[in-house]
Amino acid sequence: MTIRLTFHGAAGQVTGSMHLLEASGARLLLDAGLFQGRRAEAQALNENLPIDPRRIDAVILSHAHIDHAGRLPLLVKHGFHGPILATPATRDLSAVMLPDAAHIQEKDAEFLQRRGKPVSEPLYSLPDAVAVQDLMMGLPYRRVHHVRKHLAFEFTDAGHILGSASVDLRITEGAGHRLVFSGDIGRTALPIIRDPDPPAGLVDTLIIESTYANRTHESVQDSEARLGDLVRQVAGKGGKILIPSFAVGRTQELVYSLHQLFRSGKIPGIPIYVDSPLAVDATVVFRLHPELFDRDERMIERTTALFDFPLVKYVRDVAESKQLNTLNGPAVIIAASGMAESGRILHHLCNHLGDHRTVVLFVGFQAEHTLGRRIQEGATSVRILGEDVVVRASVETLGGYSAHADRDELRAWVRRVGGPIRRAFVVHGEPDAAQAMAKILKEEGVRQVDVPVQGQGFELQ
Repeated sequence: MTIRLTFHGAAGQVTGSMHLLEASGARLLLDAGLFQGRRAEAQALNENLPIDPRRIDAVILSHAHIDHAGRLPLLVKHGFHGPILATPATRDLSAVMLPDAAHIQEKDAEFLQRRGKPVSEPLYSLPDAVAVQDLMMGLPYRRVHHVRKHLAFEFTDAGHILGSASVDLRITEGAGHRLVFSGDIGRTALPIIRDPDPPAGLVDTLIIESTYANRTHESVQDSEARLGDLVRQVAGKGGKILIPSFAVGRTQELVYSLHQLFRSGKIPGIPIYVDSPLAVDATVVFRLHPELFDRDERMIERTTALFDFPLVKYVRDVAESKQLNTLNGPAVIIAASGMAESGRILHHLCNHLGDHRTVVLFVGFQAEHTLGRRIQEGATSVRILGEDVVVRASVETLGGYSAHADRDELRAWVRRVGGPIRRAFVVHGEPDAAQAMAKILKEEGVRQVDVPVQGQGFELQ
């Protein structure tokens, strides 16, 4: 029996998660995500599919974030017609996220064309994104699903975002082989969703993420306290807090924390705007899946209106979004995208980065070569929508809201798997983080650890 694993994304970098498993006569993709970063480089990587989608039997999707799901419409556009296997919440989130990704690509192309810039065709259209939904199957956690004879898997809760999963895959042909794909591993004690619940026992092959393997986060409680401090400070000087935020997961956690702070009297009554149609739609999906919420959270037990309270307003209309830039007085504006690469946050940054009363607050990972990373690292001037914008705003980062496990939490996740783990592949991390994860694995008794590069393939024993 031959088992082959090839890494076609998130290898040597964070984005573009896509891993091809060939076993028992089947060709499976674990994730099909978009590359993000420098526009031209990401476009080239995204549009050049390394495999013929017509030869893929199925996709197993760990979660709905675009760097894990964003190339699914491209696969469909080029002939993929097999099942896409995901949890029910991931299926529902993908139904709003993938059409949004198509819309953003179309609008970006229109903007560049108006500016006389080189224009790349959108990777896919809205009908391609909608067609993905016809192929998606929602599978609950901890239920075995047979992809074909000798090949079965089940999802376990990864604790990263609503519906996120690790994949526990069994190949029963010959001597048998167990492969575990961690997906993105979440943190313990995140608000709203449950803690990670990894597969346990002997693992022949582990594919594990490493986003924050070289650092530790502050606690969620400390981040919430600092968030309250920032809101009070900005309210006192009449400024704005601009939060570039992923529409799924991070936005809902921020609204939840602001709700808690307001209920306990720790922030003043300044308006909070969630300025993202995608975040509005994603919040609806969260409301549809209360069965996935962490019942140890006090506010979840006290109210069902977790994302609705007097200060918060959800903004869908474009005209209303533009009006936010003329607001007098303090406000919190949460807008996509999380790395400030597209979306409504760009307009808010254009209008407010030059104001010393503004605070730009980062609450998630900023990939290399993104606008968010440049601002976070202290750029004094940035180019946004074709204009040079001076940065006078304060820049803050709250690590506690990261949805990715840190060094200690990744080590704890590996220990809960228990093992022994015979071989591990480290993905989804910048080089320093990937090497740090490799070191953790070796310290935890994994003898063979590989850090693959883009396009590298391996025969599994």
